[in-house]
Amino acid sequence: MIKAVIFDLDGTLVPFTLDIKSCRTKVIQYLIEQGFPSSLFSLKESAFDMLVKAESHMKTAKINEQQFAEIKKVVHSIVESFELKAAQSTEIFPSVPETLKTLKDMNLKIALCTISGEKAAKYIINHFGLAAFFDTLIMREHVPAVKPDPIHLEIVLAELKVGAQEAILVGDSAKDIICARRLKVLAVGVTTGISSMDALVNAGAHYVASSLTELPCLIMKLNKQLTEE
Repeated sequence: MIKAVIFDLDGTLVPFTLDIKSCRTKVIQYLIEQGFPSSLFSLKESAFDMLVKAESHMKTAKINEQQFAEIKKVVHSIVESFELKAAQSTEIFPSVPETLKTLKDMNLKIALCTISGEKAAKYIINHFGLAAFFDTLIMREHVPAVKPDPIHLEIVLAELKVGAQEAILVGDSAKDIICARRLKVLAVGVTTGISSMDALVNAGAHYVASSLTELPCLIMKLNKQLTEE
């Protein structure tokens, strides 16, 4: 039985409005200033992927662990500033409050599993009056590694006290789908964000929806099938 629905944030509950190019450009410029080679980074990867690469090249750049901890702190601060700016100007998808209420009325547990930082995520949740719908909010500060690393989702499942086969993860990116598949959690892709239907399917989505309003019926159908087996 499906007992919990775990949501991504940007591109899933709200439009993806983060200025990725400017954010990544600023992070790369900063990392180069700290002594890392420009050839190490790409605008196609997230700031957190860049940090992983940078950490593996600490000795080459003659940077010790204490210095890298400060570098990591600054990178997170850069990303956080862009996230908060995007959060303060975003709108919520019209279907979100209605869908969350329906899921809550179905006695389902609801969680947020997002790469976004706590400040931006909580701003969005509180600004749009969604806090009462969620049983737990797990942002990047709460985990040692973010999606697609399964530890992010493992911590959410533990907080909800549900098993992998009792939950679905709803997200708009391949990272969401890959994360869910690694733990054998049902992966539902939504085409409201950064990934196309083909990209979500290729990543391994079990289901793809064009709107969150499709979720309640999907869950009722899945639970009916499970009870009949």
